[in-house]
Order: sequence, then C-alpha cells, then structure tokens
Amino acid sequence: MTGLPKLDRIDINILAQLQQNGRLTNVDLADAVGLSPSPCLARVRRLEEAGYIVSYNARLQLSKLVEHITVFTEVTLNDHRREDFIKFEADIRRYETLQECHLVSGGYDYLLKFVCKNVARYQELMESILDRNIGVEKYFSYIVIKTVFDRGAIPLKSLVNDS
Repeated sequence: MTGLPKLDRIDINILAQLQQNGRLTNVDLADAVGLSPSPCLARVRRLEEAGYIVSYNARLQLSKLVEHITVFTEVTLNDHRREDFIKFEADIRRYETLQECHLVSGGYDYLLKFVCKNVARYQELMESILDRNIGVEKYFSYIVIKTVFDRGAIPLKSLVNDS
C-alpha cells in the first residue's frame, strides 16, 4: 500500500457514499460529505486514479430477469506446489459464470461462487473443469436455497476506524 495517497475521514466518507449509490451527482456527493463540489470532484478523481475506486456498477435483481441458481463450490487441488495454484487460478478465470474465486485456509483450497442457469448447466460446467485437468482433486457443491440478505456494500467506516 506504499505510494497510495493517505485517506482521511472525508475520503472514507466519499467512498462509503459512492459504494451505497454510485449514481450520486457530484453536487449531492459534495453535500453528503460536507465539501463544495470542486474539491469533492478533485478527491473523487484522485481516488479513481489511485485505484481505490475500481468501477461504477448497477446491482441487478437477477431473479426478475432470469431463473438461475447460485452455487458455492469448495475445491481441493491434487498438489500444493506454487505452479499448481498458478495453473488453477489462470485457467479458472475463463468461466464467466464464476463470480468469485477465493484461496482460503482450512479443509480445502478454494471457495468459488457460480451463478448458472440451472443444476444441469452447473454440472456441465464442473465436468468441463474436471476435463481440463487443472489439478482439481475433489469438489463439494452447495446450492443456495435462499439469499437471506446480500449487503453488497462493505462496512468501510467500521473497518477503517480503530475504535
């Protein structure tokens, strides 16, 4: 994190506000964080250039668009050499239904999150992954029955504050 601009409470507030609503106008954002529009815009541009703001996205209500399933998949690799992890991570990116991929500690190596049309498509996907011989020893699938909530936004202020 060296070389990155130091963030103050106003920067954190800007990030928190944009995370909740990326469509805020600069005037509304400036008002929300207690700045005038010009310095607010300068800060937003600085945060973008430093890579703190990666993109602005619309969160979709997928269930209103199409029937789908969400599946969390635990993956254990055959071997645990550095090149095995590199090979798996490079290849697994090709699957557009894969929404998240996390290297984790514990009883398995990766936790993956897929969004697929249905169970049959998920099974075809997993068979394809196994056929590619990218080092998967075993996997366990957990189909989401109901998403109780998905905050979407990270609790930035509570993570940054020391208290």
